[in-house]
Amino acid sequence: MLMIGFCAMAPVADAMAKLLGGRVPLSEMLLVRFAAQGLLLLPVIWLTGRRLSLTRGAFKLTVLRSLLHIIGLGAMFTALRFLPLADAVAMAFVMPFIMLLLGWLVLSEEVGWHRLLACTVGFAGTLLVVQPSFAAVGAPALLPLLVAFVFALFMLVSRKLARENDPIVLQALSGMVSTLILAPIALLFAHARLPFFEVMLPGTEEWALLLGVGVLGTLGHLLMTWALRFAPAATLAPIQYLEIPLATAVGWLVFRDLPDGIAALGIVVIMCAGLYILLVERAIPRPAAASPQSAE
Repeated sequence: MLMIGFCAMAPVADAMAKLLGGRVPLSEMLLVRFAAQGLLLLPVIWLTGRRLSLTRGAFKLTVLRSLLHIIGLGAMFTALRFLPLADAVAMAFVMPFIMLLLGWLVLSEEVGWHRLLACTVGFAGTLLVVQPSFAAVGAPALLPLLVAFVFALFMLVSRKLARENDPIVLQALSGMVSTLILAPIALLFAHARLPFFEVMLPGTEEWALLLGVGVLGTLGHLLMTWALRFAPAATLAPIQYLEIPLATAVGWLVFRDLPDGIAALGIVVIMCAGLYILLVERAIPRPAAASPQSAE
């Protein structure tokens, strides 16, 4: 349910980012997004009596996680300037396949041949979505693949951190670290007249959309971090396929965009691969939970 909540919020935040695409520079979008994350969660930490601290090792991983988050969101926001919402989200769904393999290789999580077969089929579906978009816009169509790889690493780092750290503290520190990274960059290139680095004063509508991206992004990734605390990455990855039909619906409602025939076929293939993994997950017998006495 926590991951489903993330899947519901993410396409709406992406739609807001797409609306902002040609109106607010990328560096400014990212800065407001992460500043909002820190500012929203700091009062929660104070009111609940949490401590805003991590071990040295966890803090280093938080810095790495923040860098991955900045790169991933930057690539996604840029891709949304060129691609329909559903296509961009669907192409990024090579991420669960990468995450399954990395979870197997890095975290020693069980994968099995059923999941590997589904990964292969799902990746083929992703290529079907990439092809028409690449023909239409060229190299920017490949940005969601970069998003997929970066966010696969991001979720594995999140999984490792979420096992031993409070998700709210983790998200607050991540927002603060990201803001401290982005603010000097924005100031340094403010007058360089480089693409994506200009500085402008947003209007009322732009501020509303920027804050919407910040709020939904913060809440969505908080839910995702909580989900990773309670379940393996390999189990949660297929649930994210629900984001694809939701992104398609949001894309049609806001932009009147629908995938073309080949892309739609690829999306169906990706979703079928994910649903197959879900069925395999349900068929795998789980060991009974240990009682408190035996756990002690």
